[in-house]
Amino acid sequence: MTRSTCISSVLLATALVCGCGSSSTPTTPDAPVSVTDTSTGTLTINGATTFPFAVQQTGAVSVTLTTLSDAMATVGLSLGTYNVAGACQIIIANDNATQGNTVSGTATSTGNFCARLYDVGKLTAPVDYQISVTHY
Repeated sequence: MTRSTCISSVLLATALVCGCGSSSTPTTPDAPVSVTDTSTGTLTINGATTFPFAVQQTGAVSVTLTTLSDAMATVGLSLGTYNVAGACQIIIANDNATQGNTVSGTATSTGNFCARLYDVGKLTAPVDYQISVTHY
């Protein structure tokens, strides 16, 4: 064995021994962090409002009707995909939503989604609202 091959072998063996002696814990990917967006406004008789949002990671998506100025009012609450034409394609809907109700689904891909709040013909006066959207 030549001297340079011998030195290279010693250095490689030393590097392997030193590398194996590490006591570090293997790292795991960080868990996804949920995002909560809110939207507020006034829903009019026969009216509707759409709240678009972007999902950055797959996972659970939920829309909660946090507050209504008339806690006894019944409205429609839905979750859908938001297309390039600016329309909300409803996927999951609750046409009898009241304050505190939630509509939930799972985003199997990233992209543009939307929450929609609408009068189902039961409002007798405009109502102020707040919705919360939780996603990844």
